[in-house]
Amino acid sequence: MNKSLETKLQKIKKQIYKPKDFIIADAKDGDMAMGIVTPGPKRDSKGKILKSFKKLNDYKQAMISMSKSNLVDIMLMSASTGEELIKKKIFNNSKVTPAIRMNDTTDIWLMRNGNYRSTYPRPFRSARLKSVSKFANLGLFSMTFSKNVDFDLAMLNAYRDFRIEAIEYKFNHFLEVFNPPINIGMKSNNLGDYINDCIIKAIAGQTKEERPLFLKIAYNGPKAMEELATYDPANLIVGILGGSKGTTRDCFELIKKASHYGARVALFGRKINLAEDPILLVKLMRAVIEKDIKTIEAVKLYHSELNKKNLRPDHSLNKDLQITDPILKL
Repeated sequence: MNKSLETKLQKIKKQIYKPKDFIIADAKDGDMAMGIVTPGPKRDSKGKILKSFKKLNDYKQAMISMSKSNLVDIMLMSASTGEELIKKKIFNNSKVTPAIRMNDTTDIWLMRNGNYRSTYPRPFRSARLKSVSKFANLGLFSMTFSKNVDFDLAMLNAYRDFRIEAIEYKFNHFLEVFNPPINIGMKSNNLGDYINDCIIKAIAGQTKEERPLFLKIAYNGPKAMEELATYDPANLIVGILGGSKGTTRDCFELIKKASHYGARVALFGRKINLAEDPILLVKLMRAVIEKDIKTIEAVKLYHSELNKKNLRPDHSLNKDLQITDPILKL
């Protein structure tokens, strides 16, 4: 079956994009970051959160269900999970493109009782292209800049080495650039400028065959998003990452604002995985983009549908209507 990702990327590059061409990825690669708690907490039959955690098989089943829905364009997974599901031919009759997280820098090490994000991020890669390329042809590579020459040099060198291998194995990738996890002595309104310049610096020396298909970055406000998205729209497609779960309004507001200022891709992990009804949430994410539904109305629709399914929402409607991420208030 033809994959929706390829078709949408071509339309975006030709600058004939329409809202229905917006790309959504379900980022189910959390086992590369969080370990045992990755699948999220168990819920009872009415959706109430319990104290115990779901198992890896539950996480895989969520990937299968979302892929069958054809609501997303990409399913991002760890190498171990991706190998299993791809070899089971889960994606053979699906419009969804499977993708593999190809590295796990230390700033995504979110294990319980750890404190890795309190220091400068270091590059690290456990997935091997030689192995992954046997069953997949798309991967995510991530970088984090810290305004420190030694650590940033290490990140850039690791990315260069990955690209050399990717060309050898004819492997496509998209590039994730995180905001630094530590205070780098920079005002928040300047951070977007810094990250944007780091991104352009990182890809300016790449030939066409090396370049990422698109970017995955944090939303650093309207100015930063619009500046990067309009810099070279025919060759540089910008996408956003989801971050923490937040409220349902946060989720809809993020995708709405980012799209308005030029993002053409959204890769959400915890926002989808920890939702009371992930498939319903993604349906409404699409409605917010494609039908221009107001985010407040989307939250109300979400709660209404949960009520019809007799599922208890994690937050009251009033609380879920709140924007809690300061960057989304700009």
